[in-house]
Amino acid sequence: MTQAVHAAVETDAVVIGAGPVGLFQVFQLGLQGITAHLIDALPHAGGQCAELYGDKPIYDIPGVPVCTGRELVDLLLRQVAPFKPHWHLNTLVSALTPRSDGRVLLETSTGVRLLARCVFLAAGVGAFVPRTLKTAGIERFTGTQLHYQSLPPDLDLAGRHVVVHGGDEAAVAHAVELAGQGRAARVSLLHRRDLFQAPDALLQRLRQLREAGRIAVEAAQITGIITSTAGKRLTALQVVGAQESPRTLPVDVLLAVLGLSPRLGPIADWGLAMERKQLVVDTGTFRTNVAGIYAVGDVNTYPGKRKLILCGFHEATLAAFAAAEALKGGKVALQYTTTSARLHQLLGVAPAPATQV
Repeated sequence: MTQAVHAAVETDAVVIGAGPVGLFQVFQLGLQGITAHLIDALPHAGGQCAELYGDKPIYDIPGVPVCTGRELVDLLLRQVAPFKPHWHLNTLVSALTPRSDGRVLLETSTGVRLLARCVFLAAGVGAFVPRTLKTAGIERFTGTQLHYQSLPPDLDLAGRHVVVHGGDEAAVAHAVELAGQGRAARVSLLHRRDLFQAPDALLQRLRQLREAGRIAVEAAQITGIITSTAGKRLTALQVVGAQESPRTLPVDVLLAVLGLSPRLGPIADWGLAMERKQLVVDTGTFRTNVAGIYAVGDVNTYPGKRKLILCGFHEATLAAFAAAEALKGGKVALQYTTTSARLHQLLGVAPAPATQV
């Protein structure tokens, strides 16, 4: 099926990456009166901060003695809320083309096209995309019988055998939820070992459903696939466990929950100056070698670079000022959120009452 081509939406700014630095970039642009479109490959905000250390403590955010990755993301979402960014989640930027008029055309995996006056790359170590199965021939069932990370909410599973493949908390949670809801006729949890990395409460629930015969645990690895005669339908997986002969595991729907991995992806093909897979920037503006395109956070490099969230916040601030001056064509006055009536208006807050002497 051919994807519809949308007319380009014109905007002042696009931020690619909804991790902490990308979110703070939106905030700083908002203080400059610039509304942004925000794009991320994940179905939720947070990026690496939420995916890799969502529940782990962070101790080096200024003014916040300790918070988890998810708590930091929640705070940043509250901070950007007044500026109402246009969200494009579960979306990859497939092409980025500078135009002769100084604007940048972005094309996305969802068919949305954006024509921006400035672009901010806050992609960290790359877009987080699902790890895929390498089994020969299985890729042609992606989106029909094979799904990664989650199942479409409207997928009819009545009378079907769902195999959840993975060994961490997310995989166990999906299997338990499917079995608990009774959406599928049969649920199997497939992992190379009968050992799972998940909280004790979730493992206890798995044991209960397993003992009740509502989940089958298959300790094996996929070695191949079996399809219908015409090859149009996946009917079974070829699997083998430790010290056992190869066997077949019938399947109607396969949910592979194998985690996420960062990929720089098409950024490397956009004609931007790079060193060791990182974008070279000017530290006065955090602009790349292409006018109108800025890079902040772990995706950039410069002498003395430190990959810290707080450094990314500093970079986003300077990039926002630089972009505002480029869009305005002149210097931008420095204003403070403590005293500026204009910033109070943008933030939607009432100014503090005057202190009587």
